[in-house]
Amino acid sequence: MSAGSATLLISCPDQRGLVAAVTQFIFQHNGNILHLDQHVDQQAAVFFMRVEWDLTGFGIARADIPTAFGLTVGNRFKMDWTLRFSDETPRMALFVSKQSHCLYDILSRWQAGEWQVAIPLIVSNHESLKPVADSFGIPFHHFAISADTKAEQERAQIDLLKAHKVEFVVLARYMQILTGQFIGAFPNRIINIHHSFLPAFAGAKPYHAAHARGVKLIGATSHYVTADLDAGPIIAQDVIPVNHKDSVSDLVRKGQDIEKLVLAQAVWHHLQNRVLVYNNKTVVFQ
Repeated sequence: MSAGSATLLISCPDQRGLVAAVTQFIFQHNGNILHLDQHVDQQAAVFFMRVEWDLTGFGIARADIPTAFGLTVGNRFKMDWTLRFSDETPRMALFVSKQSHCLYDILSRWQAGEWQVAIPLIVSNHESLKPVADSFGIPFHHFAISADTKAEQERAQIDLLKAHKVEFVVLARYMQILTGQFIGAFPNRIINIHHSFLPAFAGAKPYHAAHARGVKLIGATSHYVTADLDAGPIIAQDVIPVNHKDSVSDLVRKGQDIEKLVLAQAVWHHLQNRVLVYNNKTVVFQ
């Protein structure tokens, strides 16, 4: 049986010898590189790298790889790095409100085995989508939220997620603004989806506003959540053409389709350890 693979995500000040040092570390311990990609932000002089290698016959025990890499390579080049293994199953929580299109799409991908991820719970500020959670056999937790209870309910949500060892959160059309308290508990680990009309078509009816302006493209943006509303590091975006024949309902239908696709792309990149965040931007390795 395969021993699986390991993936390093690395960022550090750009300098000579970085690729050689990382690949030599893997080679010296009998590792076989499966994928390697790199990028240099020349303006910021920052180096980024993703490298995945086969662990079959690797000369360092899994538990000892972080220490060995840090001592011989990471500390020397002042690297920020993370290490993940291919047979690990991340734990993802879904937050929803009343709209179901993104929730159904994610659960269908999960149920079909498209993603290697565990979904221990679904959280909502409404009870509307409990039947969906029940049909997929996933526990549903309702937190009624008002201005007076928001801070208390978020603390309860954080406690619940930690009790279930949740690693990251996906806002599948969760219509609540998260506070700094919640965001701080999961930095760069909360993925959101919104229509790409922001900020031009903000508000409750963006597709109506877009229709009134006669737009020719609609789209969606998925990003990590930060304290700046809808301004976090972007992971994935896409657009779809529309024209004068499309009604508001057509725009809503097409918009929901692109929202599902873009959110799924962002979650996939995150699950595959392909995303590095810096300066409120991302490097997404393909």
